[in-house]
Amino acid sequence: MADMRKTIFISDLHLDETHPEAAEKFIQMTRDLGSDTDAVYILGDLFEVWIGDDENTLFQQQIKQALKSLVHKGVPVYFMHGNRDFLVGGRFLDETGCRLLPDETRIKVYQTDALIMHGDTLCTKDIDYLKARKVMRNLFLQKIFLLLPLVIRKKIAAAMRAKSRQHTASASSEVMDVTPDAVTEIFRKHKVSCLVHGHTHRPDIHVLEFERARVFRIVLGAWHERGNMLVWDAAGNRQLVDF
Repeated sequence: MADMRKTIFISDLHLDETHPEAAEKFIQMTRDLGSDTDAVYILGDLFEVWIGDDENTLFQQQIKQALKSLVHKGVPVYFMHGNRDFLVGGRFLDETGCRLLPDETRIKVYQTDALIMHGDTLCTKDIDYLKARKVMRNLFLQKIFLLLPLVIRKKIAAAMRAKSRQHTASASSEVMDVTPDAVTEIFRKHKVSCLVHGHTHRPDIHVLEFERARVFRIVLGAWHERGNMLVWDAAGNRQLVDF
């Protein structure tokens, strides 16, 4: 597989300064990928939190430099917002060379039509989160938030993270996972044979039957304990790899 052209998918790295080991794995990954890599897709939650492109810590600079170096090697890097880093904006993209993709983007991976998304909107039983998501994705409210001083934004973000951890701890496993109806609807809407997403932190390759055809739902893993990526090679082989 190492000698064959490949495309890489990652999600839910949740990078922050308190877990440097995950950042080290990510930086090493960007160094290891070379000319046989056709593209890297980051499907949301690259960062644990992002409160605006005007924040520019040394840690953030290191991550941005790793992305920039990967792009300069000739590897296109595509970025999609997650529920943690939806405020990543134009300055970040300019500094890294990443290309922003909207949630629910249909792509061609070699000979396969695939849909990529963060995956949070598939968890339709998590009603409280979806309500909060609607508020947080309001562009007017985002503009107001970004006008606040960094110190205030940090405090708000910390409070929101604490509330999110409490919600995750109290919600059932069923609520936190995708619902079958939502998955069926996404295949019906986009007419693809493969769906790749993150968010649930439950890495697996699911084989499903849809309209008398075999389709695949590939769930990317989080990077809390180890790195995880989907390696999809030009021959059509798809493998979830831990490292």
